[in-house]
Amino acid sequence: MTNLQLFAACVAIWGSTWIAITFQLGAAAPEASVFHRFLLASALLFAYCRVRGLRLAFPPRDHLWIALQGVLMFSASYICVYYAEKHVVSGLVAVGYSASPLLNMLGMRLFFGAAMTRRVALGALLGIAGITLVFWPEFARLKADALVAIGAFFTAAAVILSAFSSMAAHRNQGAGLPIWQTMAWGMLYGALFSLTCALVLGRPLGFEPTPSYVLSLLYLVVFGSILAFGGFLTLLGRMGAARAGYIGVMVPIVALVVSSVFEGYRWGALALAGVAISVAGNVIILRRAA
Repeated sequence: MTNLQLFAACVAIWGSTWIAITFQLGAAAPEASVFHRFLLASALLFAYCRVRGLRLAFPPRDHLWIALQGVLMFSASYICVYYAEKHVVSGLVAVGYSASPLLNMLGMRLFFGAAMTRRVALGALLGIAGITLVFWPEFARLKADALVAIGAFFTAAAVILSAFSSMAAHRNQGAGLPIWQTMAWGMLYGALFSLTCALVLGRPLGFEPTPSYVLSLLYLVVFGSILAFGGFLTLLGRMGAARAGYIGVMVPIVALVVSSVFEGYRWGALALAGVAISVAGNVIILRRAA
């Protein structure tokens, strides 16, 4: 698949997972939901690697780096997102993730000495501005209180942890670690970390055996975890963490399109203007890499 096809697939899948996640909330604590999701995804990936005869053995040093990527990418950042959305509107989380290209660019500069280009910086700033406009009506209804502060903290933590996970993934790909095997081990380490957090904090490991919960979990496992992360990590290796991070800008827009179909979301002038600005930033960032 081309870069543009992979980018579009990741945005479409992750944009639709926002609806699927709503069926997961309430039945279990965030730590437990993340544990169920990535444990099952890891099991399926290990089975896939076995069938294809892919090498699954790695030296201890590589396992340490894979574990770091797994804990950050498949556990800690997701747990923070779940807690953030319990306290603040989803728009605040979306704006936080729209800063991903900038944070990834800074991380690449800090850890790997990569150049910071004006094109990527401009596209990233347009993305942040566009997403802010899209969700501006939600912000107008926000009231400054302790819950908003807690939600903002978890949002910032999720975005920063996600940026660090991209740095770990970039390092692992640079060291020649294969994507599918790294994902299998990384998701297992992430699931075990989520389980540890749940047990230490005394969270219930509830599982709701209803059709909506099971079907949404399977969608999140196969599409939202295995296929989307496979595409994202492939993009990260091809075009860099900053450009791949623009997926975080476009995902909320697709989520709103899905919401307009299933939940009756109505598009206003600010939202349409924000989408246009975000898409313009997307074109600026991807035109060179495509």
